[in-house]
Amino acid sequence: MKALIAMSGGVDSSVAALLMNGYDRIGCTMRLFDNEDIGMSRENTCCSLEDVDDARSVCNRMGIPYYVFNFKDDFEAKIIDKFIDSYRRGLTPNPCIDCNRYMKFEKLFERASELGCELIATGHYARTEESGGRYLLKKAVDASKDQSYVLYSLTQEQLRRVRFPLGGLTKDEVRRIAEENGFVNAKKPDSQDICFVPNGDYADFIESRCPTLGVGDFVTPDGRVLGRHKGITHYTIGQRKHLGISVGEPIYVVSIDPDDNTVVLGDESRLFGTVAHVEDFNWISGEAPDEPIRCKAKTRYRQTEQPAVAVAAPDGSVTVTFDEPVRAITPGQSCVLYDGDVVLGGGVISR
Repeated sequence: MKALIAMSGGVDSSVAALLMNGYDRIGCTMRLFDNEDIGMSRENTCCSLEDVDDARSVCNRMGIPYYVFNFKDDFEAKIIDKFIDSYRRGLTPNPCIDCNRYMKFEKLFERASELGCELIATGHYARTEESGGRYLLKKAVDASKDQSYVLYSLTQEQLRRVRFPLGGLTKDEVRRIAEENGFVNAKKPDSQDICFVPNGDYADFIESRCPTLGVGDFVTPDGRVLGRHKGITHYTIGQRKHLGISVGEPIYVVSIDPDDNTVVLGDESRLFGTVAHVEDFNWISGEAPDEPIRCKAKTRYRQTEQPAVAVAAPDGSVTVTFDEPVRAITPGQSCVLYDGDVVLGGGVISR
């Protein structure tokens, strides 16, 4: 059986390719953008020429074919443009989720089919399991590396065809396997920031690409003006640092209003809420529950999931009510539901 292996040039996807050695393997890297187009040096991202060279080196060592696929136009339209538009609308998006959904598990599946590959494998830390005729998405064994949160958009058909060879391993085990096999990237550091944003400065990246709303007012929840902000793209809910304003006590971004071009500041108590309204929800099973369900949910990637009740609506949205108040439920981020280690599904928070 043929398997297409998504390889970023990092150690994780390289070891994933090695562990798929029972299949007829093809390695590939998705070329998503040119670094020069986003004002970044060629060494700094997962799309750098160095990363392509590292992925090719690993494939050569394993004796398998290797290709680079040009997906730049799709990445620009579906990931970068959406990212910019979201910030301009006062949202805080997670482009890694969109990249998994539209690039790795849409465009790459299309390319796999063209190459006659039944399976795709990636270096994600997650697990799949077949149970009762359905496919489950589960957390990785290594909780510190678990990436199931960013994979909630997977469908039953995609889960049938995807493999996550690292799901049962720790990061230390992955690096040891890479060293034992002489991989050039065995000690390569993990990438940290969003790949297409130089130095993690989202606002500067957005302003370099398109006009923004510009300066506006910091206001209190009751509308009193506190000062001027640099533009709503510089802020996210829960932010305290780099506000450039002092009121004599800790103050936080509690909401953003793009229509009025205002950033609302308040004390920390205003950040806590119990309800998340979630749109574009994907139920991993393929079927929404008819009744409210008890589960755990989290609204940020690095957050610990919290007990909640989820209610699916006929329009495809889901209302998640937490047992206890949760900090900074942020429009644009994703809310993901869990039943133990099993991912039930997820969607984008609208309010």
